Amino acid sequence: MTDQLVIALTFVIVIALTTAVAPRLGIAGPLALVAIGAGVSLLPFMHIDPIDPEIILVGVLPPLLYSAAVSLPAIEFRRDLRPIAGLSVLLVLVSAVALGLFFFWAIPDLGLALSIGLGAILSPTDAVATTIAKRLGISPRVITIVEGESLLNDATALVLLRTAVAAFAAGAVSWGAAIGSFAWGVFLALIIGGLVGYLNLLVRERVSHSAANTAISFVVPFVAYLPTEHLGGSGLVASVVAGIVTGQGAARRFTPEQRLSDELNWRTIELMLEGAVFLLMGLELKEIVAANMSAERGLGHGLALAGVAFLILVAVRALYVTVLIALQGRSSRRAEAHGRDRLDHFAERVEHAAAQPPGGSASALGRRLPSDPERREKWVGVARRRISRTVADLDYYRASPLGWRHGSIIVWSGMRGVVTLAAAQTLPADAPHRHLLVLTAFLVAAGSLLLQGTTLPRVARMLKLTSEAPAGPSAAEERAIDDELRAAASRELVGDDTTIVRRDGSPFPDGLVERVGARFTTPPDDDTSMLGRDLIELRLAMIGVMRRRLLELSSEGSYSTLALRHALAELDADEISIQLRLGDRA
Repeated sequence: MTDQLVIALTFVIVIALTTAVAPRLGIAGPLALVAIGAGVSLLPFMHIDPIDPEIILVGVLPPLLYSAAVSLPAIEFRRDLRPIAGLSVLLVLVSAVALGLFFFWAIPDLGLALSIGLGAILSPTDAVATTIAKRLGISPRVITIVEGESLLNDATALVLLRTAVAAFAAGAVSWGAAIGSFAWGVFLALIIGGLVGYLNLLVRERVSHSAANTAISFVVPFVAYLPTEHLGGSGLVASVVAGIVTGQGAARRFTPEQRLSDELNWRTIELMLEGAVFLLMGLELKEIVAANMSAERGLGHGLALAGVAFLILVAVRALYVTVLIALQGRSSRRAEAHGRDRLDHFAERVEHAAAQPPGGSASALGRRLPSDPERREKWVGVARRRISRTVADLDYYRASPLGWRHGSIIVWSGMRGVVTLAAAQTLPADAPHRHLLVLTAFLVAAGSLLLQGTTLPRVARMLKLTSEAPAGPSAAEERAIDDELRAAASRELVGDDTTIVRRDGSPFPDGLVERVGARFTTPPDDDTSMLGRDLIELRLAMIGVMRRRLLELSSEGSYSTLALRHALAELDADEISIQLRLGDRA
């Protein structure tokens, strides 16, 4: 037990130091961890037992994918859902079949089912590329596509692998059963993942104890994963869906302390789990090589298979992305040419119908509006928000077009990693040439991380894409959001029907809200005075008003997720600071 504790502590220290130091040396952290693990494995006294792949598939991947999904930029993800879905499903299937045909030719006694299974193992990409690309200033749209692909393609690959292994055991392949299994797995994952995410929001909204609230968040990805897998669905997709639902509801339902705690805790967990997998990847290298030296009489066959497989992956991905970019460009041009005119026409019809009295409109749209004034106003508000969101989408596509240079980055970002390594270990023990298959998967993953991971920054610089995105939200977006929030606070303060009250529901002193007007007043030097406390309480109430306006802006889609989250973080920090001051005087 003591030895295991020492190993675990050593892992934590190595991962933390490597993650901190590697970027300063111009090396990606995962690559450095693989190299460290490989170097340590060569020590004569070092022996690492093979890690049970179920530990990775069940204990590591669900929280990793959940953590990434919580921070996913949902607005941009929705806008590019179609290309992301294509990369996550269609490209994985095409890549797996292409690789399967090659392996079936290169290793005849492997069989078609296991050949396609090995292709499925090599097909999903890893999120390491997103980490590297974010530091390069590459277009946020490209980063969203690559990140979304790496979140969702794992499920496609693992469902296909499960089907291939079942076909190998049964001695036959049923494509109809495979398609049905995939559709059922995704459908079940969407239902259970969405339900778990919603229940997570409801429960944690009512748990005020910060430590207990954090403890609940740790079990959410497993609560989504385990029942979904038990019922035959994709547990990884369920974890992703639960993360997306949680991430979107956190701004509305969680307190600032909960959001801050979640961000820090999950970033730490993500760092440790991902780092541990890459470190183990290097540590297992010696055992994998030794097994192939004895069972396959050398490494030449595995190196050749991995090299050709890597070329096939890049070629298939390049062909698919080329078609994708062409289709996206044509769709964007069509939307720009005709979509804006139709949208403007519909907006005019909505405004004209809204201006007419109930039942007195001559237009068909006006006649369909509810006669009840409240319901009518609500319908018009929904229509205006949809129009505003569609306009924002069109502006987004026009401001961030996808060209051949962006396509090149998407192609070269297709690195393999954690899922490939874990899935390779799940191959049946009686599979022909199992040691060779595991070595091939390891070499493709390690080789893609080494080659693509180290050259991606250079490729981005050659394509002149390293200055497309600022490190944070643009100053113009920050100013625009700040103006929106201050305007909302001003309207609430000076309006005739103001509902500004304290946190306990009691009203403020007569005249205080009117005196403050459209700006916040700094409390007087005498902080112990009741007026000083009232002003601070009023400022806290105004933060609530601005946060509600921020949620409205988020649904409209007029600003980037990065800018909205930055504004929310500022409001949260301000609120925490004020609450601490109030608590000190309580």
